[in-house]
Amino acid sequence: QVTYLFAVAEVAAYGSVPLKTYLPDGDIDLTVLKGPDAEDSLVYDVLDVIQDEERNENAEYEVRETQFIDAEVKLVKCLVRNIVIDISCNQLGGLSTLCFLEQVDRFIGRDHLFKRSIILIKSWCYYESRILGAHHGLISTYALETLVLYIFNFFHSSLSGPLSVLHRFLEYYSKFDWENYCISLKGPVLRSSLLDKKVESPTVQSNDLLLTEEFLERCVEMFSTPGRMLEGNSKQFQMKHLNIIDPLKENNNLGRSVNKGNFYRIRSALKYGSCKLDQILSRPRDEVASEIRVFFANACERHEHRQKGPALDVVGDEEFLTASVSSSVVVSSEDDTFSKSYGGDLD
Repeated sequence: QVTYLFAVAEVAAYGSVPLKTYLPDGDIDLTVLKGPDAEDSLVYDVLDVIQDEERNENAEYEVRETQFIDAEVKLVKCLVRNIVIDISCNQLGGLSTLCFLEQVDRFIGRDHLFKRSIILIKSWCYYESRILGAHHGLISTYALETLVLYIFNFFHSSLSGPLSVLHRFLEYYSKFDWENYCISLKGPVLRSSLLDKKVESPTVQSNDLLLTEEFLERCVEMFSTPGRMLEGNSKQFQMKHLNIIDPLKENNNLGRSVNKGNFYRIRSALKYGSCKLDQILSRPRDEVASEIRVFFANACERHEHRQKGPALDVVGDEEFLTASVSSSVVVSSEDDTFSKSYGGDLD
């Protein structure tokens, strides 16, 4: 059965693993590619194959805890060597996203600054603030990557390394007016005018943007899947609490996984993180490294046995640190409240 299935189908990895922006605790996303007419039955064929492997005592890899997730995207989930494997079928959208982000990273260059910044920001969002994870009603990985790309698009001239990207990320989104605007790579979009595609004038001139209109249009043309192109704008943008427009498909809301309660949690986490990092960067320069380590306390504790070394090895942002050790910061009472509420996650 295994031989038959994989003789007529192709398996491809997508997501953070092939993009090389995964965290040590991340899962591996695979998709089985076959003709579109086979999509409904294919996922059950995959389930049968994985369950057979789980029962096979002589299997090369031990497969455990196989389960079928009947969601918007149907998944077969299992554990292989204690790594979570998510297997979907015909997820061309995931492969398109991977190609798009890879193209963006090559365009930005600077020793993969985009990817390194994603890793650092994902680490803070996952280990320190607990705001990453679409299946828990939090931010999806692709939504987060789009938010990071927005920072590069608008503030690229002031970004010297991953730490400066994180600092700008927290500063910008902690103050963003999510109640009235959506995030688009072209600029903030008024929620009320979303259907008219009226993009609010960005805070910088369009000729200062990193990604030109031509570059984005070319990416849409190259990486939009046939299904996405056929759908066009037939579906209306699903307005939620955190609204992020998919760069490859304007009617797809990447923030649709975030529920109302978690929206307020995310907003508070961003504000708390921004104030905390501002405080750290206002300290004497010889104290910053140890304070950054505290800022990433959960990540350091969780993975200390994997890699030894100074905290700043992860962020390596000498130019930014030199320029940043200056301004004083006051933490508001709202941030104090969040600190007490989520002390185990953030402080």
